[in-house]
Amino acid sequence: MARIVVIGAGMGAMTAAARLAVAGHRVVVYERGRTYGGALGRVERDGFAFDTGPGLFPLPAVYRDLFVKTGKEPLEQCVELSQVEPAVRHVFADGTTTDLPNASRAGVGEALDAALGDGAGARWAAFMTRARETWDRTRRPLLEEPLYPNWEVLGAREPYPAVPHKRLLRRERRAATLSEIGALELGGDARLAALLEHSALAHGLDPRATPASAAVLPYMEQTFGTWSVRGGLRALATAVYERCLARRVEFVFDAPVVRIVEKDGRAAGVELADGTTADADFVVAGVAPTALSRLTSGVNIRSEGDVPARTGMPSRLTVLLALSGARPEGTPHRTVLHSADRQDELDRLFGERPGLPASPTVTVLRPDDPELTPDGAHEAVTLTVTVPAHLEVSPADVERVISRAEAAIPGLRERLLWHEARTPADIAQATGAEGGAVPAPALAAAGGSLLHPANSTRLPGLFAVGGWSHPGGGLPHAGMSGALVAGLIVEGPEFRGSQ
Repeated sequence: MARIVVIGAGMGAMTAAARLAVAGHRVVVYERGRTYGGALGRVERDGFAFDTGPGLFPLPAVYRDLFVKTGKEPLEQCVELSQVEPAVRHVFADGTTTDLPNASRAGVGEALDAALGDGAGARWAAFMTRARETWDRTRRPLLEEPLYPNWEVLGAREPYPAVPHKRLLRRERRAATLSEIGALELGGDARLAALLEHSALAHGLDPRATPASAAVLPYMEQTFGTWSVRGGLRALATAVYERCLARRVEFVFDAPVVRIVEKDGRAAGVELADGTTADADFVVAGVAPTALSRLTSGVNIRSEGDVPARTGMPSRLTVLLALSGARPEGTPHRTVLHSADRQDELDRLFGERPGLPASPTVTVLRPDDPELTPDGAHEAVTLTVTVPAHLEVSPADVERVISRAEAAIPGLRERLLWHEARTPADIAQATGAEGGAVPAPALAAAGGSLLHPANSTRLPGLFAVGGWSHPGGGLPHAGMSGALVAGLIVEGPEFRGSQ
């Protein structure tokens, strides 16, 4: 039995802790804050409850596997899941609206034909077929296996089978980025292009520079579906925390770690802010890159030739709305209000003049969940916008987002009881990520610039877990990261992922 210290109680860290405890190890988690869950925070006020992180649950199979492997109670006995139907309503810049069904490629094609005209569904379906090829080629090395030591092969190869476009007297052209897929393969329809580009924007990626391999992002959502959790995603964090406790994982809150202790050339424990130390055979760090650098006194603990730590990721602005009046029957759980000026939006997000655009893309979440409101005569709504990291959000910015939401919530101003905003500074305080940056999932191609550093480090006995390490950000990826770290510790460096 090994002694294992886990730094942080985020979802990746807790996933690793539960799996390691089941393998017979003694696991202690030190969390600098007062609670668990990392990005899956919660705000409660006047009988309303809101998630401050993700509001929907993709790829629940990752956590189903966790619960099967760590105990007798499956995931569905610990949290109540519901498939969201429709999966999403899109409101495009020209006012066109379409509701896309959940996990139904045929249904999505029919909805697109009805809203955008005959042929739109077929063009999208052909793209999704190519996206499936990308998924088949990258799923295992990007999600289920430790990062290759020769990770450059993932960066050098573009797995998306782009369609060649012949041009008179000129070399044929193939889509190399997500935006180019929209221009070359989706018939030039600005609405289909917006639908495609939003899959990148929602993860904080610039579709103009994001490689075509990002086709896996809309493929995953439309193939495996989107789910809600009764009581919000915070209920999932609670279920994972309670599974850890059932497996005898020990948690120590309000316990900042200030240094990773080294002895005989390997990680040997941690030093806490109160001056005490905790010995360990292995240390698992579920923290952001800047925090990990501080804990190792700035020493480069990444393996030689490893992927550089990802930088420059945007953040999120979340606005919580407490409304009077019941949620109208037939209201979609999620509505995406697309920007009227996508170029300006991308320039402000990823260019040299950062700020909130005049017409930001806003995701509106209106869950049908009685546990989130005082009673049936009220509604809890969450608005989310991708914004630059370090952005100092002004009251005018928040008002602009609320005004945008009026397109999805008629009579919003008359119903609004109060609102609260969660800014990049709040995310930075909760997660320790510089500027409140939110990591994106790992992607192939682009020279490896969209990969994340390996879970193993240059310092023996020290492992990195969570969104800033392989396989990157997102709730499912956090669970995958925990599984990979547990496998590397239990089976050693020869571990090659689940079979």
